[in-house]
Amino acid sequence: MNQRITRRHFLEACASMGLALPMPLSLAAPLSMFDVKHPRGLDFSHVNSPTPQKYLIETMGGGVALLDYNNDGLLDIFLVNSGRLANPMHAPETFDRQDPRNWNRLYRQNRDGSFTDVTKEAGLANAGDGNYGMGVAVGDYDNDGFPDLYVTNYGKNTLYHNNGDGTFTDVTAKVGVETGGWSCSAGFFDYDNDGHLDLFVTRYMQWDTQHSKICGGEWQTYCPPAEFPATTNILYRNRGDGTFEDVSHRSGIASIKGRSLGVAFADYDDDGFTDIFVSNDGMRQFLFHNNGDGTFTECALEAGAALTADGKPLSGMGTVFQDYDNDGRPDILVTVLPREDYALFHNDGNGSFSYRSLQAGLGLLSAASSGWGACLEDFDNDGWKDLFVAQSHVLDNVEQIDHMLHYKEQPLLALNHNGHFERGDSGVTAAIAGRGAAFGDLNNDGWMDVVVTSLGGEPLVLFNHGGSGNWLSISLRGTRSNRDGLGARVQVNGQTRYATTAGSYISASDKRLHFGLGTAEMAKVEIHWPSGIHQILEGVKTNQFLEVRELEKS
Repeated sequence: MNQRITRRHFLEACASMGLALPMPLSLAAPLSMFDVKHPRGLDFSHVNSPTPQKYLIETMGGGVALLDYNNDGLLDIFLVNSGRLANPMHAPETFDRQDPRNWNRLYRQNRDGSFTDVTKEAGLANAGDGNYGMGVAVGDYDNDGFPDLYVTNYGKNTLYHNNGDGTFTDVTAKVGVETGGWSCSAGFFDYDNDGHLDLFVTRYMQWDTQHSKICGGEWQTYCPPAEFPATTNILYRNRGDGTFEDVSHRSGIASIKGRSLGVAFADYDDDGFTDIFVSNDGMRQFLFHNNGDGTFTECALEAGAALTADGKPLSGMGTVFQDYDNDGRPDILVTVLPREDYALFHNDGNGSFSYRSLQAGLGLLSAASSGWGACLEDFDNDGWKDLFVAQSHVLDNVEQIDHMLHYKEQPLLALNHNGHFERGDSGVTAAIAGRGAAFGDLNNDGWMDVVVTSLGGEPLVLFNHGGSGNWLSISLRGTRSNRDGLGARVQVNGQTRYATTAGSYISASDKRLHFGLGTAEMAKVEIHWPSGIHQILEGVKTNQFLEVRELEKS
C-alpha cells in the first residue's frame, strides 16, 4: 500500500484545522518525495576542467560514497574530485591534484546534521598528481570493523586503509591493487566465500590524452567509445593477510574485453556464489557466472542479459542487481543513453533473463534521457523498491545537435507499483549534469536519502521527508563470513535484498539493508550468509536499526 499523502487526506487535514483554501489546489501529481538541502559544511564543488580538446575523461567523473568511517552511527560523505586538464595536455600527464580545489573530500557528519571537512586530518588530501579522479568503492577488506576506501582514477587507483582512529593510510603499493589505465567503477565482494572481501575494477577503454580524438564534424563532440580499443577488467583476490593478488587471467575475467563502466553483484542462480554484472558502453553487457571454483564464465548472451529484446547493444552506464518485483530473484537494471530505454532484465529463475523495460513502464520514463548512477530502494516504505536515476547527457553541446535532447536533466524518481514503475516527484527543480549517486539514511529517520554528484558542480543532497510506512534497517555482522556480510541474501516479509555497497555508477552506498514494510508492525528476517549459514529471526519489531550477528552454525 502506498503511504504517500493523497489529495483527499490533504484537504481533510486542512478542514480539520479550520484552514480555508482560497482557490482549488492542483494535486494531480504526487507531493515531492525529497527536500533538496545544502547541509552546513558540505562545500564541495567537482572540478572536471572541460577543454576544447574534448578529452573523454572530462565528462565521466564524479563518484560519491556514503559510509560511517568513524563508527559513530552517522553516515559520512566521501566525494571524488577529478583534476585540472591543460589545453592541450602534454606528457607526462599531470592533473594538479595537490591544489586543494582538486582534492577528493571526506565530510564527517555531526550530530546536528552539519558536516565538517576532515580530508586533511584524515590523510586523504594527496590524490596523486598523475591521477584524474573517477569513482570510489567501500569495503572492510581486512575485517577490522572500519570501512576502507578504494578510489578509481584515470592513472593509478588508490586503496586507503581505515586506521580506526579517524585517519587513513595509502596502502596501494603494499597490498598490490594499483591497476593502471582508465578505471571507472569498483566494488568489494567475496567471490570465493572465504570470509575476505575481494575487489573487482571496471576499466573503460585503452585511451590517453596523447591519442585523444575530437568527433562530430561541424559539431565538435566527445568521441563515442567505439573510436578507442576495448580493454579488460580486473579481479583482485584477497589473500587474507592484508594483500591482494591479481587473478584476472586465472579466473577468466580477462578473457574478454569490454568498455566497462558499472558493476554490481548478486547470486542470480542461487548456487551460493556471488556473480558479477558489468555494464558496457556501446556493446553487449557482461554477466560473469561464478563457477564456484575460482573461475567465472561470461554468459550474458546465453542468459538473455546482453542485448535489448530486438538484439541491439546498450550504451550501458550505471547498473543495479536487485529484486524489483519481489519474486525473490535479483534482476538487472542498466542506465543508458536516449532512445535506448533503461534496460530491465527480469530474472526468470532458470538461469535466464528476459527484457522487460517496456512492460515495467521504463520506455515512457527514460526514452529521452541519459542515465548514470541508479538504485532500486524503497523510498516510500510501501514494500516495493523504487527507481532513482541521476541523469544528464554525455555531450555538453547535445542541444545544438538535437533540439529534442538536453544536456542537463533532473533526476528520475519512479515509484514501483507492484512491479510497474510510474513517475514520481523527486522535489528537484533544477537540471544538473548528474553522474554518481549514493543511497542511505543520512539522518537515521527510517527513510532513504540520496546524494547525487554534478559534473563540474555541487552535489545534491536529497532528504526523504518521510510518511507513515513502517521500515526495518539491518546491519550484518559476519563471523564466519566477511565482517559486513556482503553477498548475503536477506529476506524480510516477502522482500529480498542482496547485501552490497556496490552498484550505481562509480559510487558506493550505505552497507545497511533497508526494507519498507508498509503497515506491518512485525517482521520475519531470514538471512543466507556467504558462509552457508542460514539464520531466521521471528517476531522482529519494525521501525528500528537492527544488527544481526552471524551464528557460528545453523
